[in-house]
Parts: sequence; structure tokens; C-alpha cells
Amino acid sequence: MLEGLEISEIRLSELERTRRMDAQFYSAENLTATKRLDTIGAKPLTEFAAVSDGNHMGVSDKFVDDSEGVPYYRGSDIYNLFIEQSSSPMRIERSTFLTPQMARSHLHKGNVLMSIVGAIIGNVSLVKQDGEAACSCKLAILRPHSISAELLSVFLTSYFGQIQIQKFKRGAAQTGLILEDFDQLKLPAFSNTFEETIVAAVTAAYMATQVAVTTVDQAERHLLSVLGISNFWQNTDKTSVKSFSESFGTTGRLDAEHYQPKYDQLDDVIRDFPAGVTTVGDLADGIVNGAEVREYQDEGTPYLRIGDLKFLDVDATSVVCIDPASAKSGLEKIGLKAGDVLLSRSGSLAVSAVVEPAWENALISSHLIRLRIRDKRVDPYFLALFFMTLPGKMQIQKWSNGGVQPEISQPALKVISVPVLAWPEQQEIRRLILLAREFRRNSEKLLQAAKRAVEIAIEQDEAAGMAYLTQQIEAE
Repeated sequence: MLEGLEISEIRLSELERTRRMDAQFYSAENLTATKRLDTIGAKPLTEFAAVSDGNHMGVSDKFVDDSEGVPYYRGSDIYNLFIEQSSSPMRIERSTFLTPQMARSHLHKGNVLMSIVGAIIGNVSLVKQDGEAACSCKLAILRPHSISAELLSVFLTSYFGQIQIQKFKRGAAQTGLILEDFDQLKLPAFSNTFEETIVAAVTAAYMATQVAVTTVDQAERHLLSVLGISNFWQNTDKTSVKSFSESFGTTGRLDAEHYQPKYDQLDDVIRDFPAGVTTVGDLADGIVNGAEVREYQDEGTPYLRIGDLKFLDVDATSVVCIDPASAKSGLEKIGLKAGDVLLSRSGSLAVSAVVEPAWENALISSHLIRLRIRDKRVDPYFLALFFMTLPGKMQIQKWSNGGVQPEISQPALKVISVPVLAWPEQQEIRRLILLAREFRRNSEKLLQAAKRAVEIAIEQDEAAGMAYLTQQIEAE
């Protein structure tokens, strides 16, 4: 009668202290993972690291511009194993950071961060650098004392870490992992030799990402140098005097932010670019907004969101899928092609990426715009980088609606000026971006190999795990 059903029999004495009775908590998969960890003598995570959460003080009115302040990490910033690779964390006033109430959330080299609220519970990042930074209470801060931060972070991202994290999350509409449950997460005591092997792999991966960052910085510096604005000084005046014909009569805008002197200053530089200037409206057609889809599934049509656009690329690890039937009409209208440029149109502005062949069958979200370049003088990688660097980003800010949820419309996007760099200069930018991408992918391969080595060490033994990791590294 019960054939085909998944049933687990649990004694009352074996119930967790929380007296959890939900069937998923005692699924066969959860029980098998727990049994394996118990077999190899795993101990509570709290015996390896101190655990707290981040800042509980309201700081929304203390945020400052990107160029100022102290990084303040939130759940949405935890998508890369190295927190310093978060592309756009909010920043708070340094005076706020230094208040006694914020001390609990101060981050230091070797801390491990974990998202503990919402759909991204279990995302993990490692703090690799010293420096001032803080995080919100939506993140747990793990401060290792008898395990390396590298091994702890890799274990938490592994199958045996993630299955426990997902097991202990609570709630329905708003799920969360409470700090009191961290002592129920179990962690094996790995040997020094195995730990050193994992640390070496993670360190090599980190160095590869650092080279990637340096390479993209080099591309940005090259772009600014060719434009002659490497040392661009932004006028900080907040007022500007305009006639009616110079303001509303031309732009239809009455908001003061649109007419800040720094924007006139930039316009003068771009307009005088010797090799010529075009506009987004002239260089691209097929400027189309994405579609809104809210229901995701494990398999189906890839659905690209702003958060998936990282470092001028699409991060496959965060892409969700949607029902192909519901995506069909959107794909007919929006269909992507290799070389298309994607740009965020609301929320986090000036986020861009170039579509690779692997994403031609994907649908993009309503918060993204697709541009298809028709001007053969413009390379997509140059354009994507232009949007994300000072001359492009400032124009996007200027032409956005400037509201609580900033947004740039298609008509506003079309008037943005784009200097036409000499083709060899654009190709050098393309080369650097693709080189940085290769370094990042090598880093990701190393991290995936380290994670699998930890899983093999638990499933079999450490020797098998180290042999696997060595084989993967030598194969590169």
C-alpha cells in the first residue's frame, strides 16, 4: 500500500531539540547525509568558528555615493566566494561605521559570510582582505578559530554543507536560518595535509580573480585614456543656470539633478572627441525591454536577470529557468543573438554584458534592455564597458528618472552619446575583457574542484579527495 512513497521512521527520542516534525526535515537524503557525517565523527560547526550576525541598526539614510564611504554588504552581495568581488555593494558613511553599535558587524580578513534570509539562504563569501567593511543582519558572520576560513567556506558550499543549511532553514513565506541552529550544522575535522591542499587551491583561485580584476581595470584605463579623461575632474557644484530653451524646451526635464554642471562638463569632452561621436539610437536597433516572469523551475528556458550580469558576462551559476511554454512569446519578440548588448534599465543602473552563443535561447527580464549593434564601427565589448565606466555611467545617471527606483527609458537611452574609438583601440578593450573572463573561469574551475574534493573526502576518504583535486589542477 505504501510502495513508492518516501517514508522515514524517527523515534521520539531522536527528534531534534527543535521538535521539527515536517517530513522534508527527515527526508531520506537528509538522513543519509547526516549519517555519513556522524560516521566520520563530524562535530558542531560552533566548535570550529564563532557565529554572530551583522548590523541591526537602520542605515538606509546613511548610504553615500559609490566613490565614498565604507562597503556595506547585504544578502544580494553574496554571490561570489570572494566578497571583494561583489560588483556594487552599498556604502555607508565612515562616521556611521565607527559608531559602537556597528562594531558587531565589522568584517576582518578570514571572516566567512553566509546569507541567512530569503531565497538565497546558504550563499557563502570569504573575506580575503583587511580593510574597513561591515554587513547587515541578513548575513551571518563566521569567525573561524580551529579551521581555515578557506576550508570552512568550501565545505559550506559543498553538498554536505548546503544540504544541512537547507534542512535547518525555517519559515514559509520568509524563510530563514537562525543563529541558534548553527551548532546543529556538522563539520568533519579534516587533517592538516588535506586542509593545506584546499587552502592552496582557494588561494590560487583568488589570485586568478585578482588578475581578472586588474585586467578589466586595465581595459577601463585604456578606454578613459583614449577618450582623454583619465584625470576627469567632476564639477561638484549642485546648481546650474539654464534658460527655458536650454532646459525644459529641449529635454522636457525639470528635475535639478539632470542639469548638474558635471554633466555639461562631460558632454563637452565627449562632443569634442576627434574621431567622432554617435548615439545609442544611431548605433543600435532592436532596442527591446525584457519580459516579466516570476515563476521559476529547475529546468527549462534560461531567464537572465540583472543579478546574473557580472563582470560584463552572464554568470551561469545564478541563472534560473522558466517554463518554455510561457517563454515562447517573449522569445519571439526579444530573441537574443551572440553579440547583443544587455543593459540594466531599472534598479542597479549601468550594469551590462555581451550575449555569448550559449545564451541565444534565453529570455531576459523586464529590468533589462537588449541592444543589437548595427553600426559596424562599434564593437559590443567596447560598448558594454563604456556603459559601465565613467562616461557611460554618468550619462545613464543623467538621463534616468532619478526616482526612488531609478530607471532609464528607451527614448532616454537613445540620446546617450558614444565616442567612436579607432577599431584597434576597441579590439584591445575586447582582448582584455575576454582575457579577464578566462582568468575568472579558471578560478571557478579551481573552486569547483576544491568543493568536489571536499565531498569526495567525506564520501570516501581524504586521499581520494586530494587525488581528484591534483588531477583536476594538472588537467588545466
